[in-house]
Amino acid sequence: MLELSDILNYTGENPDEYYGSVAPPLIMASNFRFHNVHEFRTAIRNEKDHLIYSRGNNPTVVMLCKKLAALEKAEEALVFGSGMAAISTAILSQVKTGDHIICQNNAYSWVNTMLTKSILPRFGVTYTFVDGSNTENVRKAVQANTSLIYLESPGTMTMGLQDLAEIAAFARNKGIITIADNSHATPLFQNPIALGVDIVVHSATKYLSGHSDNVAGVLCSSAAIIKKIFHNEFLTLGGIISPFNAWLMLRSLRTLEVRMERISASAVKVADFLVMHPKVEEVIYPMHPSHPQHALAKKQMAQGSGLISFLLKTKEVEAIERFCNALKYFSMAVSWGGYESLMIPACTFLDPDTESEIPFNLIRLSIGLEDPAILIADLDRCL
Repeated sequence: MLELSDILNYTGENPDEYYGSVAPPLIMASNFRFHNVHEFRTAIRNEKDHLIYSRGNNPTVVMLCKKLAALEKAEEALVFGSGMAAISTAILSQVKTGDHIICQNNAYSWVNTMLTKSILPRFGVTYTFVDGSNTENVRKAVQANTSLIYLESPGTMTMGLQDLAEIAAFARNKGIITIADNSHATPLFQNPIALGVDIVVHSATKYLSGHSDNVAGVLCSSAAIIKKIFHNEFLTLGGIISPFNAWLMLRSLRTLEVRMERISASAVKVADFLVMHPKVEEVIYPMHPSHPQHALAKKQMAQGSGLISFLLKTKEVEAIERFCNALKYFSMAVSWGGYESLMIPACTFLDPDTESEIPFNLIRLSIGLEDPAILIADLDRCL
């Protein structure tokens, strides 16, 4: 098995093919030429393994796919223009008219939209949302036409976990495909495929790119599943990443390990501080002993990432807004996983009078690369 350093720095690369350049080249070509008809015909008959047109394969993108597959301990990977392009392609590849999907509660909001509003209801695909923290809820939700179980562990707002190995084993026994979003933990801290999950997806905009300047998505799986998706949904829907954005991610992966180690260590310090603060009602961080699923987190994750949610000890909108507006080192923005620390208060998208599984007084932090002492001082001042 390749070492992490080998994957990040060498896998998929061959400097002899591009003039000995230390940094891999950016190849923006849209199409590729052939020497003769036989060569052209061979490629056309198996586009998965040849360079023909960059909607399918591109040298810069192929290099990135090899690294990402190795990171996720998968046989192969595909890269997309956004996380949702990867997710929607993964889901569409595994369902047909009349199928049923089981989905973890509080999954990414656009997954919810895809299942309940925008696309799948038009084709008679039904769904059941469950609290996957108890595998029994997943078992009970299975119907005769269930073809897919969609997981997100940990979640990205309320940080719920599912027992990936247990659910994957149950699903495989039933002939049901499992998809897990691993954006939160990254391949460095969790490998769902090694736990038995069939398909892993990422919003690569987050930690894999890590600089808040790139939008991308990743799908990892077996060679057989990737081949089927490549020749069908991938080529047909065309949700590809541009070579330039792939090149940006190749650059970012060089520092993935050092960024994640720094972010993880800082997040632990911030979580420890928040747990002890009298103005904080609850801290939600899977790798902290106070998390109700801490044992499961330790079982299937190597470390925690930089996402921390906490509840202010107030339900007053004005007080929550005062706290958020006063923060200096946490920018208010969507997304997460970049070099900078961010925060998003749930009160920006929740109505205080409407019941929700996400508490109105919840604030999610994304810890960046700043000195944790500065971040803690900022939180302490505003609390």
